[in-house]
Amino acid sequence: MGAKSQRKGRSAELELSRIFQGHGYDVRPGNPLNYGKEPDLTGLPGIHIECKRAEALRLSEWMVQAERDAQRFQDGAPALMSVISTLSSRASWSSSAGPAPPGWFV
Repeated sequence: MGAKSQRKGRSAELELSRIFQGHGYDVRPGNPLNYGKEPDLTGLPGIHIECKRAEALRLSEWMVQAERDAQRFQDGAPALMSVISTLSSRASWSSSAGPAPPGWFV
């Protein structure tokens, strides 16, 4: 991944974490330049957050990554629900959630 792409991704992570914080959630971005060694964002128990800033949406590909990373990092434990939040230059933030385990939403 090139330096420009890394800066763009980091900027998105910081922006999204501030949005969550503004709504009262203690969501924190991972360390900069961690190269996939830790989650993009942490702080929502039971939910793995994958943050993407891209013009072309590749939700299927990103959901596979998010579900794999949720298992790997165990940051979505115990529910292991994955959420992808995306931003393009011509739109506002949007999110897509993977399938929730039975009984997750009450």
